Amino acid sequence: MRVVANTLIGLIAVLHLYIAWFEIFAWVERGPVVFSAFPTELFPQTTAMAANQGLYNAFLAAGLIWSLLIRDRKWRANIAYCFLIFVAIAGVFGAFTVSPRIALVQSVPAGLAMLAVFLAKRKAM
Repeated sequence: MRVVANTLIGLIAVLHLYIAWFEIFAWVERGPVVFSAFPTELFPQTTAMAANQGLYNAFLAAGLIWSLLIRDRKWRANIAYCFLIFVAIAGVFGAFTVSPRIALVQSVPAGLAMLAVFLAKRKAM
């Protein structure tokens, strides 16, 4: 179960690295494609805001990657829970403020990863 937990954490970290890249470096080019409901002229005007959001996503990815590098099982799980909770909350907030699809992309995988961490921790006891 630990391999499943680590794989899910790694995939979520990669997802947030992609989101960070998208928001920091590709907002004007890719934004209108991803968020087709928003006016195209909105994207150049919101580049700095998107880059700021991207930085937060990079922090989420960094925290998840950090959790994979911690040797102590208890602290590895604690740090993973912390950053997975951040991801899940961001997904719920995004679902309410932007699109319900965000919860499926962020909150559901974070919840599954937390369950896997819990089961791996329990099995190790």
